[in-house]
Amino acid sequence: MRLSYHRDTDSLYIDLSEATSVDSVEVSDGVVLDYDANGNLVGIDIDRASEKVALQRLVLSAMPGVLETAAS
Repeated sequence: MRLSYHRDTDSLYIDLSEATSVDSVEVSDGVVLDYDANGNLVGIDIDRASEKVALQRLVLSAMPGVLETAAS
């Protein structure tokens, strides 16, 4: 899973899978769910993210796997 914030567009993309998105559904104003060819949720796109999400802090609790960070 990867979270990517795009400051220039104020959008947050939550990439849940490496599968390719083939369908998208806007579930509320500026929130789009992306699905793969099998109907599995693969990503979430949030427009105007700074108005909808507390971007100042990210807390991970009991996550299995490796935590990686990337420079902005």
